[in-house]
Amino acid sequence: MVAQSLVGDAKLTLVAGDFNFPSTLSFDEEGNFYVVETGLPFGGAERGGKVWKISPDGERTLLLSKLSAPTNGATYHEGALYVTEGGYPAKIGRYDLKTGEYTILIKDLPGPGNYQADMVAFGADGKMYFAQGAMTNTGVMGLDAYELGWLRKLPHQEDIPGYDIVLSGVNVETRNPLVEDPDAKARTGAFAPFGDPTEPGRRIKGQVPASASIMRANPDGTGLELVAWGIRNAFAIGFAPDGRLLAIDQGADDRGSRPVGNVPDLIFEIKEGAWYGWPDFAGDVPFTSERFVPERGKQTPFVLANHDELPKPEKALMEVVSHAAACKFDFIPNDKGGHDLYMAYFGDELPMCGPMGEKVGRSVVKIDMETWTPEDFLVTGKMYRPIDVRYVAAENALYILDFGDFEMNEKGVVANKGTGGVWKLPLD
Repeated sequence: MVAQSLVGDAKLTLVAGDFNFPSTLSFDEEGNFYVVETGLPFGGAERGGKVWKISPDGERTLLLSKLSAPTNGATYHEGALYVTEGGYPAKIGRYDLKTGEYTILIKDLPGPGNYQADMVAFGADGKMYFAQGAMTNTGVMGLDAYELGWLRKLPHQEDIPGYDIVLSGVNVETRNPLVEDPDAKARTGAFAPFGDPTEPGRRIKGQVPASASIMRANPDGTGLELVAWGIRNAFAIGFAPDGRLLAIDQGADDRGSRPVGNVPDLIFEIKEGAWYGWPDFAGDVPFTSERFVPERGKQTPFVLANHDELPKPEKALMEVVSHAAACKFDFIPNDKGGHDLYMAYFGDELPMCGPMGEKVGRSVVKIDMETWTPEDFLVTGKMYRPIDVRYVAAENALYILDFGDFEMNEKGVVANKGTGGVWKLPLD
């Protein structure tokens, strides 16, 4: 079957609703699907992630509850769900669908911070791959931690490099909310705790686990190792039909101690041992470029002094418009004998992540994987914020997970619980 381009919602139907801010949709071979609720307490929702099973006849069963929030994924693989709990500390567990046993495989992943451990994908080598987000926006811990609806915590953990780095000695001065004196200031360097200035030439060894990284392990959680580093927040990863591991990198924001303006989300092919540019580049374009001048602060120099010791920053396959919040994706055969990539655009989170501007995202796009050009596929008023898409070949249908009614204003998050859902779009 071949997917046809569509802009509209005439065939779009809700097949399961009343979810609280879900993050992930996964299918097994029998047509059951699994929905993960993040467990974020927006709009009065109950705190704690949940995993639901929905059978082909619509019966709904709660499999797991009270997981660490945000619960960012549950990937079906060989009779089990591999669940990513992005709380603190973050961890990855395995839920056996036959026995109901839930076993933690990997624990003590970096956190708390701006971003967390993300979804799991299995490779042809039998290993499970997953991303770990950055602890900060661009390497320097700042007061923006208070503004993030999912964090609101300072201090939090500093970033952990995957490769050996040398600091340039850039330090940023902010007020210090951790002391009683309202005029107190703090100077903070990169890859350092809040209030810890750094000197030029400070060397930090690469570690595992690392933040801003792609890692892998055996299916039982043993053998954890680094695949690549410098990808800020790979909220979605997946293996393409041709075997390439693709990742979405959600771009840096115009906020905090080291703001960067107009940074796009990026699609990368993940290569072992590569560097994806963070914290000094968006792909292969430096943050010092004129295109990234921020509105909310001064443009800062590089925080790393040893670019020459690192791999050359990887060029992205495609740029996604800034703040569209590229999320999870799947592949659908096309009429050229290959596949197109279908991706959920969650949409902007302004003004939390940047100055107010035009609303973007809140749609599903189709991307030609030969030319890496996108086109609108589904623009609809029925859904709030698409966050995941899954293609079911047996039905030739695209299933779309809607996060729900979730917006921002100057005071913070404005959301309504129970507004997330799973939608089905036949492609005939």
